[in-house]
Amino acid sequence: MEIRQLRYFVGVVEAGSFTKGAALLHVAQSALSLHVRQLEEGFGTQLLIRDRTGVSVTASGAKLLERARAILREIRLTEVELTNTAASPAGEVTIGIPSGAARVLSGPLLESVRNELPKVSLKMVEGMTGPLEEWMAAGRFNLAVLYRTAESVGRMTVLARENLCLVVPSGEPPLEDAISLADLHAFPLAVPMRNNNVRRSVADVVAQHGCALDVKFEVDSLSTIINMVIEGKAHSILAPSAVQKEASQGLVRTVKIVDPVITRSVVLAVNPKDERSAAVSAVRKLIPKVARELIESRGWAASIPDAT
Repeated sequence: MEIRQLRYFVGVVEAGSFTKGAALLHVAQSALSLHVRQLEEGFGTQLLIRDRTGVSVTASGAKLLERARAILREIRLTEVELTNTAASPAGEVTIGIPSGAARVLSGPLLESVRNELPKVSLKMVEGMTGPLEEWMAAGRFNLAVLYRTAESVGRMTVLARENLCLVVPSGEPPLEDAISLADLHAFPLAVPMRNNNVRRSVADVVAQHGCALDVKFEVDSLSTIINMVIEGKAHSILAPSAVQKEASQGLVRTVKIVDPVITRSVVLAVNPKDERSAAVSAVRKLIPKVARELIESRGWAASIPDAT
């Protein structure tokens, strides 16, 4: 059995006759008949029923058709992967991205991939950081944007650094531009669940300085937390990027947290098994460029990692 014979067999079945199959495959009809007959002799069973109206498959032919289509599909995928060079990357890339970062990064990233990597299909999964961390560890993403403290970045690419802030309902205290960490206890908070990286970062700093927080609500939904602040039901501790739109509309205010500042790194992680993929590598190189352009244009309220 040869791959060519499988292609011819599938082509004849899909065309409905040897005559139409020969025209579609650009092969002589006699050659098609010969190859199908060789398949039947090799398997020792009839695969096609031939009559004046065309061809139909036998029970054995139907089984071979299903397997042949799967085999040919795998061959096509393999050809794409092996010919997918860095000069013209193609294929599907899946990236996980936290809801906060997605609010500033997802649109520009999708546009850049469409313009600069037209053969790459980018699938973006947005969520809270806890589940994203678990899914990335389970190998569900090729790439993931994650949050880390400065000390736990490791070998990951740092895209940006953000200072967390107190998010305040419009017109409510504190009315100053900055608040010390020790004074946060006076404000009822709606914050992400305990497995969230932002929550852990804040908790670590608070514990180190012997402070306390008044956590009234634990909510694993960024949009719900923001709505609670807008409605005056709570304050929150988030990155400015998470509420950039609402702050610009005057729906909420951001107050800097000082003494000390709580800083986190936004990093890019890659699934080790995908490091050699041309499509993944191309998107991996594009993301820091998009992040830098956003920060420099003030589309992202963050700092560039190597800025002094």
